Amino acid sequence: MTPGNNGASTPEDDDPFGYLYADGQANGAQPPSGGYGYPGSVNRVRPVGTRQYGQQAAGAPPAAPPQGAYGRPNPHYAAPETLPGGGAPTAPQQPAHGGGHGGGRRGPNTRGLLIGAIAVVAAVVIGIAVAMTGSGDEDDKAADQAGASTAPTQSQSGEPSPSAGDDDEQGADLPTADAGSLQAAGGAAQAGDVAGAQSEGGTYIAGLNKTGASVTWTVDGIPKAGAYTLFARYSATGEDQSMTLTVNGKVFGSKLNLGNFTKAEDGDFAKGWTETYAYPTLNKGTNTLTISCQDGDKCNVLLDQLSLKEGQVTR
Repeated sequence: MTPGNNGASTPEDDDPFGYLYADGQANGAQPPSGGYGYPGSVNRVRPVGTRQYGQQAAGAPPAAPPQGAYGRPNPHYAAPETLPGGGAPTAPQQPAHGGGHGGGRRGPNTRGLLIGAIAVVAAVVIGIAVAMTGSGDEDDKAADQAGASTAPTQSQSGEPSPSAGDDDEQGADLPTADAGSLQAAGGAAQAGDVAGAQSEGGTYIAGLNKTGASVTWTVDGIPKAGAYTLFARYSATGEDQSMTLTVNGKVFGSKLNLGNFTKAEDGDFAKGWTETYAYPTLNKGTNTLTISCQDGDKCNVLLDQLSLKEGQVTR
């Protein structure tokens, strides 16, 4: 087939979009009257180059000014202030606060807020002070109760206070027994070659460091039955010692504590003189007190004097 005019074309040879091209328009091509797309669609097909942008259909609401690519303003867009009689509308000015009587609204009442804050702080401070005062009273009561509960038990013995003590806190004075008035047995005997004993003649009881050795004091004139304090003056060196205390034939409480409270070196008895105490319960009248060396006891001591006071006291 050669190029040229092959005669009138059939409907199926017609290009439905021929009206869009210059040669189609020269040959009289017309756009279809029924439109394209879905049935009932509006035909908006126009030849290339004939559509005009920026026109607004009658009755349509004003469209927003078109924007350029990526949100840049369209160069054809004109700001309102550039239009005739334009100028951006300005917001109504608000009257200034305060200033003068009756001219505008007044600012917040800062003075009232400040007074309220000061009142709150003062109330908190007063509450804390009251709480601290009540806590101090409770602490004092607790301390008094704790002090009262720490009194030595009847079986307790140990080193007395280094001070002589107050007379109003001590019971009635009772007899004191020197070493010469004590009954020694089981190998224990009087001696006097170590200085420092307070018994008459500087004597003391030695030889107590043997099982079965003992010293007994029979005391008369106990005014009434009850708790008493037995004081024992002795000398100990090296490690602490302890012996068995018997009251009226019965072992009383724990061992009699004969500690080396002076920290005297082993064998230096002249520097080991000290005192201990226990709280036995005595009968009215005559009582027998025995300090003995039993199995398991440590008895390497020199015994100087024994004495009693009524009640549980320290010296």
